[in-house]
Amino acid sequence: MEGAHLLQEVLRSQSPQTGLEVIVTPAWLEAHPNALSAWEGSVRWHHVSDEVLQAALSTLHPDGVACLLPLEALPEPPGHTSFVLALDRVQDPGNLGTLLRTALAADVELVLLASGADPLSPKVVRSSSGAVLTLAQERLGPEERQGVRALAERLQDLRCDGLQVVATLVPDASAPVEVLPYWELDWTRPTALVLGNEGSGLHPELLACCSHGVTLPHSPRVESLNVAAAAVPLLLERRRATMTAPRS
Repeated sequence: MEGAHLLQEVLRSQSPQTGLEVIVTPAWLEAHPNALSAWEGSVRWHHVSDEVLQAALSTLHPDGVACLLPLEALPEPPGHTSFVLALDRVQDPGNLGTLLRTALAADVELVLLASGADPLSPKVVRSSSGAVLTLAQERLGPEERQGVRALAERLQDLRCDGLQVVATLVPDASAPVEVLPYWELDWTRPTALVLGNEGSGLHPELLACCSHGVTLPHSPRVESLNVAAAAVPLLLERRRATMTAPRS
C-alpha cells in the first residue's frame, strides 16, 4: 500500500493485530510523529532513505510512506449474499479500481472476478482508494478460459440461491433474456450484476447464465459506455431502490 492515504485506510479498516509493516522515510516520520500512536508496539518499522523508497515503489513521487499488509487481513467472502458484482475479464487496472470503489459505495457484499487485472496490483489499490481492504472478493482463475468457466458456475449457483443474475448490455443488443432499461428492473430483489470486458463485452457463456438484462439508454453518437462509468448508475440504483423500499 503506497502513500499516506492508503495507510490511513489500513488504520481505519484493520486492527492492531493485523501484522502491519510500515516503510517510512525519516522526513515523513518527523512530520507525522503520532500517525500510528494507536498501533504502538504492533507495527514493524522499516526506516529507509527517499531514494530507497522511490526505487521500491511504483509511484513516481512517493510521499514518504508505504505499508505491507498480510493477505490474511483481507476480508473473507461471506457465506450468504444478496448483492454481488461479477466482473468478466476487466483488463484495465484503473477501471477495476474504480469499479471496486463504486461497489463499496453501493454496499456490494461480494465481487467475483473472472481473470482480468490483478485486484491487488498497486494501480488497482490506488484507484480503488483502498476499497480492496474492506470489500470481499473472489478471483476465479488468472487464465481467461478458466476464469469464465468458474464465473459461469458461480452465477448458476447464485441463481439456485434465489438471486436474479442481471447482464449489463448495450442498447439494442440481442440476448436470450428479457432486456429492460435499468430503471425498470426490480432492484429490491437479491441481485448479482454482471459487467463485461472493455472490448468484447460479456462472454456468451456468462450471458447464458443470466436471468435478466438491463441497458443504459444513451445517445447513438457513442457506441458504448466505459465499463466503470456504466457501473455507477446501476450499482447506485440498486442502493436507492433498497433504501426507499417499503419496510415489511
